[in-house]
Amino acid sequence: MASITSGGDSEHLGIPKAVFVEDVDSFMQQPENDSADTVIRRLDDLNSKYRFMEMNLLQKKKRLQGKLPDIQICLDMIEQLRKYREKDTNMETNFLLAHNLYGKATIPPTDKVCLWLGANVMLEYTLDEAEELLNGNQKTARTTLQKVDEDLDFLRDQITTTEVNMARLHNWAVKQKQQNKK
Repeated sequence: MASITSGGDSEHLGIPKAVFVEDVDSFMQQPENDSADTVIRRLDDLNSKYRFMEMNLLQKKKRLQGKLPDIQICLDMIEQLRKYREKDTNMETNFLLAHNLYGKATIPPTDKVCLWLGANVMLEYTLDEAEELLNGNQKTARTTLQKVDEDLDFLRDQITTTEVNMARLHNWAVKQKQQNKK
């Protein structure tokens, strides 16, 4: 199977690089390639693995894209809290209780904010600490999103290469059967 892929690429999450089969005749002469059906089956398995990885990366991308607006909303809220603190006035707002259910609140001037960290954990931060944490999270999410996009591009190239190899091997097998019939 080493002839179908080269080693995992550490730059792209260890995704194995699909090797383009230049010369199908010499490729099929290699000892591990006993029949076209076997090689096509191995390529199809590899293609399925690539599709599975693609699906996981797309889910990760969707999660990250959902996180970025939430982080920005929190950063905007911190800015609003700062403005009201500087004016020394209460802030009237509506906050989300449940899906499509809001409650009214009056927030006195404050220099503290609570952030949900996940797993039912909430911590209180000063506005500066919260902004620093959220900016770090936003930067990390953007960097990760960019890396996921690069990995998806690489993965799509591997899928294309694998599918082209499968088509070329299929055509080679058909050609061989026609020659054997003569």
